[in-house]
Amino acid sequence: MASLSSISLSTSSSETSILRSIYRNLSVLQTVVVRTFPSQTMKKSRTQINYVAYVQPHDVNRPRSSIRCTSFNVDGTGSTTSLDEEVKIDTSGIKLPLPLFETQSFSSDAPTDDSASLSIAVIGATGVLARTKIFPALFALYYSGQLPEKFGIFGYSRKKLTEEDLRAVIEPTLSCRIDHQENCEEAMDAFLKRTFYLYGGYDNREGMSKLNILMEEVEGKFGANRIFYLSVPQEAVIDVASSLGEKAQTPRGWNRVIIEKPFGLGSFSSHQLTASLLSNFEEKQLYRIDHLLGRNTIENLAVLRFSNLVFMPLWNRSYIHNIQVTFSEELGMQTSARYPNGYGILGDVVHSHIFQTVALLAMEPPVTLDGEDVRYEKVKVLKSIRKLGSSDVILGHCEVDFGSNFKDVENLMPTYFGAVLHIDNARWDGVPFLIKAGRGLKKNRVEIRIQFRRVPGNIYHKDRGHMQDLATNELILRDVPDEAILVRINNKIPGLGMNLEASELNLLYKDKYNVDVTDSYEQLLHDVIDGDNHLFMRSDEVEAAWNILSPVLSELDNNNVTLEHYEFGSKGPDKVGNLWAKHGIKWLDD
Repeated sequence: MASLSSISLSTSSSETSILRSIYRNLSVLQTVVVRTFPSQTMKKSRTQINYVAYVQPHDVNRPRSSIRCTSFNVDGTGSTTSLDEEVKIDTSGIKLPLPLFETQSFSSDAPTDDSASLSIAVIGATGVLARTKIFPALFALYYSGQLPEKFGIFGYSRKKLTEEDLRAVIEPTLSCRIDHQENCEEAMDAFLKRTFYLYGGYDNREGMSKLNILMEEVEGKFGANRIFYLSVPQEAVIDVASSLGEKAQTPRGWNRVIIEKPFGLGSFSSHQLTASLLSNFEEKQLYRIDHLLGRNTIENLAVLRFSNLVFMPLWNRSYIHNIQVTFSEELGMQTSARYPNGYGILGDVVHSHIFQTVALLAMEPPVTLDGEDVRYEKVKVLKSIRKLGSSDVILGHCEVDFGSNFKDVENLMPTYFGAVLHIDNARWDGVPFLIKAGRGLKKNRVEIRIQFRRVPGNIYHKDRGHMQDLATNELILRDVPDEAILVRINNKIPGLGMNLEASELNLLYKDKYNVDVTDSYEQLLHDVIDGDNHLFMRSDEVEAAWNILSPVLSELDNNNVTLEHYEFGSKGPDKVGNLWAKHGIKWLDD
């Protein structure tokens, strides 16, 4: 391989000079790619630019062969430069430079632009999650101006693809919904040009070394921050994480790792996973993601609780009778493929989403909104939740679990979880938290319902001329089907006489706010970039959540649990009603 010995540039014909010089030194090659990355030192009337050039074959997956540096001075009062130019040369002609990272125009007395770039690597880039959620969310953030000016997106997987192949795969999934298609094609082209691909092979350590080289090439000499999204099967997480921990972290900025749920498959495997992760990363680098926690309803819990005086003094056992949390889906789930050990919806929804929702509902006011302060209060709640016994849990399995080809009737996986949680602390002692999470049910519904106690000495119950079975007040936070905040009150019907009815004060988001609701992956990726970790589970939260479920999981492991069968499209197992009745509660959305 020939090497690059010098580069000569001028302000009037820099591109031509680069091409001629490179062409002379690399004329023995049929096709090469030279990428140059300038670092700039600005002075009043002179600009010095140091170029680092990486020479490589046209195949992006082959290693670079030589690196040379040079510099030049430009006279003048100002200029516009590129932080990265890719120049392709072959013996049949010359292609124009392809801009990758660009800065805006600046005056000669502007300060040096040493701001860090952001590199986001999607490990498992050809999987369904990456194609349908992660890349579209990253583009949405770019399109709305939420990514830094200098960024690169790196796809990594075991499929032998080129950069153009990956771009062709993800382009149809991108959507410009934010400003109604304005500059949509230009934005997509710019985003795709900053998207790279690396075939990682089957040796993750070697693959991560190659990924590190590619990321350094694009980042140049500037400061660099990196995010690694592990969109890989559960059994591959430890090896992939340890490999990137050893080979792909940058010393020139922060490194953050996003891990998809489930976070282990029970207490033991979760402990192994956590130990492995903490041997390669600090806790503050880990972001365990649950996309359901990125919904606006979840984000709004703390706002409602801690910024409204009308709710703050009522948020305790003296005024709240019970709290009901519903996660209901019509469709089935491919549980056999994702959770071969048989925990089904417990690892998919309950361990993270349900318990995190309860923690946000029940936690004490944090000292600040800093992520660590919030997580400190959440883990206190999780440690206060009583371990679930068999008398407080109903597990079910949908008779027709669409998408699941798992036919072993002795190893059916739970698709329904009904339970009553008890929080043993001063605020919530005696208040049951009723949980219903299931798939294959009658309707889609994600809802939190806070039911207050009856009015003591209610005078309207004493007058038989009035409605006597008055409803108790409720605060309802609904995410699906239509996001809303509802307050249920008793109200007089207009007209003669004193006739009462239960009415709802309704804040329906689609009527109130003329905005596009962001996807939960957009919200959570934005939080990772900002370093906001309050919606991501810390290691002690993960352990505390598995500890709550440990008696149930042990019974499942020993085949001591009978799954209650229910038909697709029903309300769930019939026996769940008995569980609510034990606590004197009727499930109101039934």
